[in-house]
Amino acid sequence: MKKKLIQIDEMKIGSSKNFVLIAGPCVIENRKMVLNLAKKIKAMTERLEIPLVFKASYDKANRTSIESFRGIGIDKGIDILKEVKDSLGIPVLSDVHSQTEVAQIADFLDIIQIPAFLCRQTDLLLAAAQTQKVINVKKGQFLAPWDMQNVIRKIESAGNQRILLTERGTSFGYNNLVADFRSLAVMGKMSYPVIFDATHSVQQPGGLGHVSGGNREYVPLLARAAMAAGCDGIFMEVHMQPQKAMSDGANMLALNKLEKLLKDLKALYAVAQNYQCKA
Repeated sequence: MKKKLIQIDEMKIGSSKNFVLIAGPCVIENRKMVLNLAKKIKAMTERLEIPLVFKASYDKANRTSIESFRGIGIDKGIDILKEVKDSLGIPVLSDVHSQTEVAQIADFLDIIQIPAFLCRQTDLLLAAAQTQKVINVKKGQFLAPWDMQNVIRKIESAGNQRILLTERGTSFGYNNLVADFRSLAVMGKMSYPVIFDATHSVQQPGGLGHVSGGNREYVPLLARAAMAAGCDGIFMEVHMQPQKAMSDGANMLALNKLEKLLKDLKALYAVAQNYQCKA
């Protein structure tokens, strides 16, 4: 089944010409950090001619501990994301957690992301869909890939067919996730582009007791495997110094490792597309 092209201005997600990169820090720590990181990632993707969507969360509502840093809040976060979008000319993405938030961010975000834990929340999905913005749904760790068809129907019921589906690993015992690459093929038959989240797939939810752990050293391995399996884009959380990050440092990719990985992914994408054309 031919996939729909999801267009944002001149960017076409699901095109056979190139994959899309969704990248940025887990959470907005401050304005300077976000703008600096966005500029550096944009420079890399421009050199490699890879379409970029910048991702950063103004709030992480599902942190392990009440003491964990959640972000700078929606009002300050919107201002920073809008500055990234306007000054650098790149689309921006962030998570929403409630219907109220959807109304606040609808005019500013290019892609509204539904977090994995909320992917079955009907009212939230409908509110996001009614904006007619692109909706990126993270597949819940608790869902089988074929269950995402029901999520799609909810969004389509609001007249929105601008949908991205993101695989981010499946719960595998306590405090662990496993990436099942069959999921990319299953969701790929649902007509919409499929994104692979290479950093949350190596997360260990609550693995350190008061915070989540992770194995960031496996991010490149899983990203390359997903690209070879035929995904349409890669989601990666990136930080200049992951070991000092205020959220999800254990599973974020260091910025200095990004460009080499993107070169590998671009080469693999070309091979995968050629194979699919012949299949």
